[in-house]
Amino acid sequence: MLAIEIKNLTRRFGEFTAVDNVSFNVPKGTIFGFLGPNGSGKTTCIRMLCGLLEPTSGTANVNGFDIIRQPEEIKRTIGYLNQAFSLYRDLTVEENLNFFGGIYGLKGQRLSQRRNEVIELVGLGNYLQRRSGQLSGGWKQRLALAAALIHEPELVFLDEPTAGIDPVARRELWDLLFDLAGQGKTLFVTTHYMDEAERCNEIAYIYLSRLMVHGTPTDLKALPEVTPTGTKRVAVASSHPAQALSLLKRQEFALDATLVEAEIHILMPMNIEDSAVVNTLHRGGMPDASVRPMEPSLEDVFVTLTRSLANK
Repeated sequence: MLAIEIKNLTRRFGEFTAVDNVSFNVPKGTIFGFLGPNGSGKTTCIRMLCGLLEPTSGTANVNGFDIIRQPEEIKRTIGYLNQAFSLYRDLTVEENLNFFGGIYGLKGQRLSQRRNEVIELVGLGNYLQRRSGQLSGGWKQRLALAAALIHEPELVFLDEPTAGIDPVARRELWDLLFDLAGQGKTLFVTTHYMDEAERCNEIAYIYLSRLMVHGTPTDLKALPEVTPTGTKRVAVASSHPAQALSLLKRQEFALDATLVEAEIHILMPMNIEDSAVVNTLHRGGMPDASVRPMEPSLEDVFVTLTRSLANK
């Protein structure tokens, strides 16, 4: 079963093409990551899927409804969480939930039941009488998620939901998303965090309005252009990682090198022994260096694809 089915979706604004002939499907009950640089067309695509913007050509079905002919039906079956807090800051948590529940036609006992359910789900019980503008970033996002879920949507769009919140709040919000997915909800998430992309069941990557790749994280890491034939990826540990990176980037065998946390990740020819890397660092005054094999990350995938397009 599909939550979203997109066929040749295109949107132009005058001479500018914001979304160009995009096609992919989103299965129900999955966490789907929609990635791409700022200005790549993600928000325009989401606006079309939410029934807020008509496509120039192509079409899509969302929860079984056509985005051109049935936009109002779509709006009743989806939730939306924006990266910018968009609830009423002068209203309390409880007042915001009552207001948004009313917008979706909830009232009386049904509104009270759903309000209590989403409060329990996101853990807002101790903040009901606090004005939403006084909440921390993480609790604001919890409230926004509760408001997006109060009418029991089948599908929730989350546009960079963890932008600007601290790591603990980010982890806790993702735990909530996993719970929702486990309940059968479909989550369509945009993010710039690669560790969050790793948590998605499937990923689509859009660049300069065009869909570049679509698949599971494992599928994308296995793309031949990410680790070309005759090359390998290794991780290098050193007590002086910045100096080690500077030295290794000057070596002919380093086809690509970057620093990730405390390790240097290198793409290099398969016929170069790992000992060549270690010996180079030893000669550079770093005798504690070590090398291990590694698989490409999603960051490697998107950097490789973006660079290949930029060089065309």
